Amino acid sequence: MNSTQILRIAPDAPWLAPLAGYSDLSFRLLCRENGCKAAVTEMVSTKGLCYDSRGTEELLKTTPEDSPLVVQLFGSELEFIERAMHSLMEHGFRYFDLNAGCPVRKVIKTGCGASLHTNIDLLETIARRMAEIAGPGNSGVKFRRGWTSGEDNYLEIGKRLQNAGTAWVALHPRTAKQGYSGQADWSCLKELASSLEIPVIASGDLITAEDGVRCIRETGVQGVMFARGALYGPNIFNDYLTLLRGETLPPRTGQDLARIIIRHAELSRQHLPERKALIKMRSIVPRYVRHNPGVRRLRNELINCDSWDNLKAMILDFLEADHGAA
Repeated sequence: MNSTQILRIAPDAPWLAPLAGYSDLSFRLLCRENGCKAAVTEMVSTKGLCYDSRGTEELLKTTPEDSPLVVQLFGSELEFIERAMHSLMEHGFRYFDLNAGCPVRKVIKTGCGASLHTNIDLLETIARRMAEIAGPGNSGVKFRRGWTSGEDNYLEIGKRLQNAGTAWVALHPRTAKQGYSGQADWSCLKELASSLEIPVIASGDLITAEDGVRCIRETGVQGVMFARGALYGPNIFNDYLTLLRGETLPPRTGQDLARIIIRHAELSRQHLPERKALIKMRSIVPRYVRHNPGVRRLRNELINCDSWDNLKAMILDFLEADHGAA
């Protein structure tokens, strides 16, 4: 396992957020090649780990280049969390994050994810045990501003997690009831960062590199975690670092976008079964070119794409015809 690199939390060390269904090994490696300094796995069920779920094993696939890597766990039963962490550590995993922010119904109805906002005692107990097992500096928690509007409890949660030994926290400043709608309230990030001694990582509405730099400067958080922004273009990490240094971004061309997409396809072929990788890329390509004219036509054509050579040709033809990146 790849546990040798030290996990950094700093403005110049942007993270890739845990993205269910998206932040697999191929995508994490692509982001790392484009400036990402740390990545978090898709959320992993502690029960799935304990019961040797095949799908869970796939989520944990990694390589030495995929470092430092944080395993994000979701669960609410201490027994399974303990067993899962011990098993993961035996396999060389070092860094862990507890998901206390997922608002998806099938997660919260089991008492996991954002529903932990309604049981802070349990959340604190889990975080304390995770810190004890992982050791100092090796575990964090990602959570939201509160369960619903008018019930913000992120400050209380942050302080209790800090006292429990949590090494860092990541805040998505929307409520659980908001899900991913509305606007993230960055003032919560500023208040949390000024209230805690442990690092705070920002999440939420970091769609562009400019958003990341503005968030750092306006809120005083110690780091940023890109989610949707990375899905739209993994080069967001290098762009963010360029802007953070006070430099100007170079113009983006169709060739640049083609390079990203083709490299993603190469990595998918390396780390997924051939057919599965091709099917996945057919759904990924339209996301990268979503603002380009003709994307609907391309999406329809991709349905019948049956080879890697065909995929590459379609990408290059499309971007050449549409005169570059949007």
